[in-house]
This record gives sequence, C-alpha cells and structure tokens, in this order.
Amino acid sequence: MGTLRRSIFSPWFLILVIAACFYHFHPSTDYARSQKPTLTPSKNISNSTGNGKRQPQIARQNYIVRFLEYKTAEVHRTYLQSSIRSEGWEWIERQNPAARYPTDFGLISIEDLVKEGLTEEIRKLGMVKDVNVDMSYRRGLLKDDRDRAGAFVDGKKRPGKIFTAMSFSEGQGGHSSKISNASVNWGRQLLMQRSQVTSMFGAQDLWAKGYTGAKVKMAIFDTGIRVNHPHFRNIKERTNWTNEDTLNDNLGHGTFVAGVIAGVDAECLGFAPDTEIYAFRVFTDAQVSYTSWFLDAFNYAIATNMDVLNLSIGGPDYLDLPFVEKVWEITANNIIMVSAIGNDGPLYGTLNNPADQSDVIGVGGIDYSDHIASFSSRGMSTWELPHGYGRVKPDIVAYGRDIMGSKISTGCKSLSGTSVASPVVAGVVCLLVSVIPELDRKAILNPASMKQALVEGAAKLAGPNMYEQGAGRVDLLESYEILKNYQPRASIFPSVLDYNDCPYSWPFCRQPLYAGAMPVIFNATILNGMGVVGYVDGPPIWHPSEEEGNLLSIHFTYSEVIWPWTGYLALHMQIKEEGVLFSGEIEGNVTLRVSSPPAPGEKNPRISTCVLQLKLKVVPTPPRSKRILWDQFHSIKYPPGYIPRDSLDVRNDILDWHGDHLHTNFHIMFNNLRDAGYYIETLGSPLTCFDARQYGTLLLVDLEDEYFAEEIAKLRDDVIYTGLGLAVFAEWYNVDTMVKMRFFDDNTRSWWTPVTGGANIPALNDLLASFGIAFGDKILNGDFSLLGEQSRYASGTDIVRFPMGGYVHGFPFLDSSESGATRNVLLTSGMNKEDSPILGFTMMGEGRIAVYGDSNCLDSSHMVTNCFWLLRKILDFTSEDIRDPVLFSDSVKLDSALYEDDNQLPSRRTDVNFSTYSAVVGKELICKTDAKFEIWGTKGFSLQVRGRNRRLPGYPVIDLGRGFNSLIDTSKIPWRPKATQRRMIDSPGNYFSLFYGNEPDVPLLARSYWLAPALVAASGILLCCWRIRQRRRRRRKGSGSGRLANL
Repeated sequence: MGTLRRSIFSPWFLILVIAACFYHFHPSTDYARSQKPTLTPSKNISNSTGNGKRQPQIARQNYIVRFLEYKTAEVHRTYLQSSIRSEGWEWIERQNPAARYPTDFGLISIEDLVKEGLTEEIRKLGMVKDVNVDMSYRRGLLKDDRDRAGAFVDGKKRPGKIFTAMSFSEGQGGHSSKISNASVNWGRQLLMQRSQVTSMFGAQDLWAKGYTGAKVKMAIFDTGIRVNHPHFRNIKERTNWTNEDTLNDNLGHGTFVAGVIAGVDAECLGFAPDTEIYAFRVFTDAQVSYTSWFLDAFNYAIATNMDVLNLSIGGPDYLDLPFVEKVWEITANNIIMVSAIGNDGPLYGTLNNPADQSDVIGVGGIDYSDHIASFSSRGMSTWELPHGYGRVKPDIVAYGRDIMGSKISTGCKSLSGTSVASPVVAGVVCLLVSVIPELDRKAILNPASMKQALVEGAAKLAGPNMYEQGAGRVDLLESYEILKNYQPRASIFPSVLDYNDCPYSWPFCRQPLYAGAMPVIFNATILNGMGVVGYVDGPPIWHPSEEEGNLLSIHFTYSEVIWPWTGYLALHMQIKEEGVLFSGEIEGNVTLRVSSPPAPGEKNPRISTCVLQLKLKVVPTPPRSKRILWDQFHSIKYPPGYIPRDSLDVRNDILDWHGDHLHTNFHIMFNNLRDAGYYIETLGSPLTCFDARQYGTLLLVDLEDEYFAEEIAKLRDDVIYTGLGLAVFAEWYNVDTMVKMRFFDDNTRSWWTPVTGGANIPALNDLLASFGIAFGDKILNGDFSLLGEQSRYASGTDIVRFPMGGYVHGFPFLDSSESGATRNVLLTSGMNKEDSPILGFTMMGEGRIAVYGDSNCLDSSHMVTNCFWLLRKILDFTSEDIRDPVLFSDSVKLDSALYEDDNQLPSRRTDVNFSTYSAVVGKELICKTDAKFEIWGTKGFSLQVRGRNRRLPGYPVIDLGRGFNSLIDTSKIPWRPKATQRRMIDSPGNYFSLFYGNEPDVPLLARSYWLAPALVAASGILLCCWRIRQRRRRRRKGSGSGRLANL
C-alpha cells in the first residue's frame, strides 16, 4: 500500500503545483515586464537638427573643475597637468580681480571627441570634487510684461543657460489676473505726482536718526555702472567679470538697481545713500553670463568681505550645483543675499533660483495698493517633489510696480518687476545693517538674523496666501525695532499654521484633516541666528493644548544639521483611527531645540527652543465616494529632464517646470474640487502604497514616469475587485514630433531631446492594458462643444483601444503630429475630417474608468478653456456611478471594441537614458514619508493573496478564505460576443493564446482564473487513472512473493 499511495500522490502533487503556477500567473504583470523600455543610444539622429539639416560639430567646450580645497590657480593647474594622462584639454587663465586670491575651481577647455573619457578621468582624481559644464545665463530687458521672452523664442532656444524672464519692464498700467488665488484689481494707479518708494517705508525716520547705510559694503551683481555717475556718492569699486573690455553699464539695468539701493537724486532717492557700492559686472551687453564668471565674482565677494549682495537674475535650474553650492558658501561667509523671486506670475510653482533657497532672502512684488503684482512668481518650492512638500516662498514682498530709479547717465525713470522689488529690499537691508555698530555687526547680523527681522516685522496682507506673499510686505521700522534689541536665537518660519486663517493658510485651510487620510505635510524653515552651523537636539515634540490633541499623530522629518544658517522641519500629520467621527479643532505647539557652537569669547553652546503653533480643523472621515487620490509620484518635471510643455501652441515656454502639483499649476482645479465637496489627497509614492478601499477615484493627470509591474497588477485588482474608480487625463506623445523638438545647447555642447511627450503614453498604455484601453500618437487640436460647454482640445491624444459596451465621444480635429501632416493636406483639398475618439467611459468589474486625452484644460499654466465641468461629471461616474444622459447616450455606445494592433501603438524612445530621470526604472519600489505611517519603508499594501486571510497594517482582518473569485459578482463583468472578437498578436505574456484562437479585448476576469488550471487538472486526472489502471494490470501478472514484498 505504501508504494501505491506514493505513486498516486506524486502526480496529484505535480498537478497541484502546475495548477497553482497558472492560478497565480498574471498576464498584465508579465506584459508590463516585457514592455520595459530598452534604453540604447540611437546613432541615426545624433547630428541632425529638427529640420533634418546637418550641423557641424563644435570642437571644444569649457568645463568647471571644482576642487576640495582653496589654493592658488597655479597650484590647481600644476596638479591637473601632473595627474591627467590623457590629451585634449587646456587650462584657461582667468584674468580678473579674483586671480590674486585662492580659488576652489579651475576652468578648462576639453575637445568634444574626448570629453566623456577625460571628464571621468578628472572626476576620479583625489583632490577633485566634481566636473561640470560652464553654464551660461541670459536675461532680457523687457518692454512689456506681456511680451516676456525667456530661453525660448518661437520654440527655438536662444544662446545661454535656460532662464526665466527676470528683468523689469517699463512702468505701465496694471492688469487683472484670472488665475491668482487672491482677488487682484489693478484699477488704482500710482498718482500723477509719483511718491518716493523710500517714503512708503518710512526711511526718512531712520535717516533722521543718523542711519544712512554708512560703512555697509553692498555688492551689486548686474550689468555694471558708469564712473562718476551723479546719482551716487560712494562708488567704491567697479569690477568686470565678463569677456568684454568695459566696466560701464550700457544697458541701464545695473544702474537702476544701484539707484534704488543708494541713489541720491531727489527725484529717485535710494534707501541707503551712504552705502559703499561695489559694482560687479557679470553680464555682457548681450545679457549673457557664465557660471564661471559668477563663481569668480562670488569668491571675490567673499575675499573682500561684502556685507550684502543683490542678485536680480534667476531661473528654474536649481540643480546647477556649482552655482547653488557657491550661493551656500556666500551666505556661510555671512554675506546677506537678496534675490528676486521671478517674473513668471501669476503662475504657481514658478520660483526662481537662487531666490528659492532657504538661506537667500527671496523677494516678490506688490503694487502700491498692496496687491500681489501679476508678474510676481508664486510658490511653493518644487525641489522637494514628488515625495515631500514645498517650502514657503517668497520670504517677503515689496513694492515692485512703477518704482523710480536712475538712468544710465543722468535722470530717473519708472520700471516694474521683481527685479525692482529685490533692490528695494536690498536697500532696506543696507539701512538696517547700518543700525548695528560696525564692531558688533558680524556678531549680531547674519543671513538668518536679518531674515528673522524681516519676516517677523513684515505686515501680512489681506487676500494673498502664504505662497504669494510669504510673511507679507516688508516693514522697515518694525524690523528696525526687532534688530535694535536682537539676541541670537533660532526660530521657525512660518511660526503659525492656522486652519482658521484663510486665505493666508491656503491650501491647508481649504481642506480639514480627517482620520484615514494620507499624511498632510507642512514644510517649515528653521532660521538659526546663533551660528552658521546648528544642530537639532533630539526629535521635535508635539504638545497638545487639550485632550483632543492626542488624536493627532505627527511624524517629523528635519535637518539634524543646520547649515548654512537654515534648515527644514516637515510635519507629517495624520488623525488617528479613533478620531474617525471627531469634528472640531486641535490646538497645540511643536517645539524644537536647536544648539550652535559657542561664539568667540563664549564658553557654552548657544541653545534656543523654537515654537511652531498649530491650529487645525478636523472633520469626520468623508465617505469613500467623496475622496480622491492624486498621483504625484509618476510626475517628472524640469529639472533634471527635458520634459516638454503639454501645449505645443506655447512657443516661448517649452519646458514643464511648474511642478504639476495640486498646489502649484493645478491649484485652480484643487479649489474647484473642494468647492464641489470633494476631498483630495496626494500620493507621492508608488500605487502599491495606498488602500484602494478608502478612495472613490484615483486621478492620473499628465504623468511622465513608468510603472512598476506590482503597480500595474495592484491597480488592476483595485479597479476590478475593490471598486476603485479610475480617471485618466493623458497628453500628446509622438516620437517624430519629439525628434523635431530637439535642440543643440551651445552651453553643454550636447543635444537636448525630450525625455518623453506631454505624457508617457507607452507607460500609460501598459497600465491600462488590463482594461483593454490604449491611447494613440496623434496630436489633436480643435474646439468642440459638449454639454453646452465650449472647450479647446490643445495638443491632446486620441483613444485607439476601448472595450465593447463603453461610451466613446469623438470630434473632428486636425492632427498636428508629423505623421498627421499628410492627412491634413488631404483634408484641405475637400475631404471631411473623421472623428477622433478623445473621451471614454466604461465599467470594469466592480470599478468604473473614464479616460480623456488632454490635461491642458486642468492645468493653469497655459489654459485656454477649463474643463472642470467635465472633471466633475467624470468623478460623478467613477466615484458614484452617476451617469449624465448625454455622456452615456446610446448613440456613443460601442457595439464593437476599438482596437489597434500592438505594432501600431506608440513606442518608447530608445535614444534617451530614461533611468536618469525616472523614479521607477532601475529603482526600488518603496513607500516613502508621504505615505501612511504604518507602511513607511515597505513595499506597501500587498497584492491580494488568494486563498488566505491577511491583515493590512491598521485594518481588520480581510477574509479571502474562499479564494479570489469570491470577491466579485462575475455577472457584472462585460463579455464580448464571439462575433465581435478580433485576432490579437500573441506575446510572451499572453498565455491564454494557448487555449483561445481569438482573445477578447477586455481581460479574461474571474472565470478565466479557473479555466486554465481546470484544463490542466482534468488532464492530470485522466493521466492518473491511466497510470493506476496500468499498475493494477502489472500486479495481476506478478508473483505472490512480489506482492508480499510490496506489502
């Protein structure tokens, strides 16, 4: 019997193993794996421009070699010459005033043919910190706010580093903004008899006390200044850092800035007339500058002990490390830097570097009516995305419209811009520095203490939020009172988060806290006036004022080391599960202890306790249907990648650099959804890091990244079995168009190629493949009317796959892609346009899906018409199954599925290294600090395990004992009749093709899970029966002794 039992058990065991393997096999997951991008260089387009012309190779390019120590340029040159074995490079002598001081970098020229190998060889040298291209800046002096030009004009890149429009414009009448959070009205103009900006701040009161900026060294980094200008009494030094042989200002930019700071003309007085002016000419007459010029000039400012530095330039590239880190070094050497926040308002997420750095005083602009200027850039900072949350910037605002300043030679003129507001604050700072006795200045004044005095003394404006105005309008006299009695200390900015203070505390005051939500992150700045280096002594502590405060759980991430002068404190706030029904307010304080080494002459460390006051609103957890989850994780922005703008009609701003966050360029959509009663949460981690049972809809808008295979599998299960709604707003994607958008960057001597299209359609198609949905590669433009709303479809894509029974809307648009050009020519000859499907609705198991091919109508950056009405209709369907009769008319219902062959779907680019920019390709799947506390550092909520009971962190046991099929009603799953089936191309992931000649366009759902194992099991049973019968026959023929032995 033992042998017989073993013989029967073995095949059954084998069958069970095989069946289990089939049972757990997911075609969608393996399909995703098989579709991973192959990132290989392409040789056929490396030397061609967008119009197909061949361009000559530029032989050499300049590189900045940064060293670990300051030494003379000669020592660095000798070191490189003795250490580098390769040929093809030359040392560049820099003849400027900094040449007599030690330096931490060298400038070399490298031949293009050897640049990769040579730069890698230099990077490996022991005394070398890094090697970077010598980037350049370019800035335009504008005549009108509405005619701004940045790095791109008519879709073509201008010479120089990518920058934004930072200069000011001629003072003219204002205009209203339709997309600012504040209610802006520019009706009030400056009076005919222009007021002095200095009198608006009460500068004359400090002049009367004898404070005029005397013995304050003011560095003005700009276009220079002319010698013996009659408006200045104390020009100490003029230096030229450019490749032009002149010290004069031939543009008027630097002269105007200097006039606002220290002018003495009665018509255009400056704030600090006795300030010592040091004019650093870092821009040419063509408004071009290089990073190496700035580095030398910065080093010279450090060596000559400047007190204050004004920089009215900037751009979106906060990853230009040589520049950014040199700014840190400037402030670490106790130089107070003031910089304009940018002229890219009223758009959000448009902060310019270096003003967006926490150690720099970033200045926004207002008019004389205390309205935020339409041109002033808005926060938040975008460095921290996607996992974190941005900081509050600007720090303060100042008058920046119709300001009087000095002309190039003589006389005054009126200009506007944040480049005007910046020298206003720089002048205020010079005046405040002169208040402190010269011998005590370095002991008391530093970038942190000055910022403390400015933000604590600022007047908060009624109307604008914190990301528009920072602390508010600078108040010279209040800041004077603070500095007069200042004692070194640390503080937090903002020092209060009050949910009752709306609109200042937007967006926090717009949506209360509730149990079960993703953590709400508030990112504050630590200002350490005690020293350039500080330390956080132990974790921050939450002190609730009342018992209800214990319902709030706060996790902290923060700078353990504070340098230079500043750090960050991020609060990750959740309401505990026991507060699911709580409604009310929670108040309390967060305290943080900071210490710094003792100052000269002191024995003990300096210690200070910072306080952040919280006043929070809490409501009962909203119903699932009202909760929306926004996917931030799969968004990629510039920098670091060349991510093109979503609307190709925008020719002068082709980079997608505004953050694509709910609270930056999608802030109007956020407000609209809140007005409609929805609660919107943000997910900055993979799709495995949320519990789908808590949300009505997952909202995917304008996403550029890839997806982990685990994300694809989980989303499929979330929709079909958990009833999660899915709303997708895609964008254009066309490889030929992307190739045409390439440009040769004269700074980096390399081709810049779009990493992806407006959205990553191949990745989205992988994500939606399980649902039988895919987008195409058309670029559609046109106007259409739906539900009585007139809308603009701006560079959107088309739907090329959709399951039978779905509802699809199409409109006759022109295809502006390269491949669509021929079709458009035929259309102009009299052919009718065919409808392109752009909007689709379908049921999928327990869930509902809606897809739309354009996101520009939700994005405030370059919105022509909004489609918030459509978004609400989509959410009605995906979250609550409310169907608009027009959108779900029988006339748009599909009798047969839309289908396009795999080889006709958009393909990934193979000539870009996508892993450089992706948070997915080549990375580990992990839930970060924006996810719920209980899954930090894990892979998230596991895929549903069939046939087992499991417990999700913080949730009751889920009974899966009857298997996966028991979770859904299979009668609700749409099936396509055989008559409408199409032949699909078999792929390694399509294991069902072993059993079906024709695959359905929708996935084989619950019934298909038992079909393949059942066939294998049936075959196994027949095999077992046959083997048993054969053994019995053999036993009848055998001897009795043999049978006895077997027994």
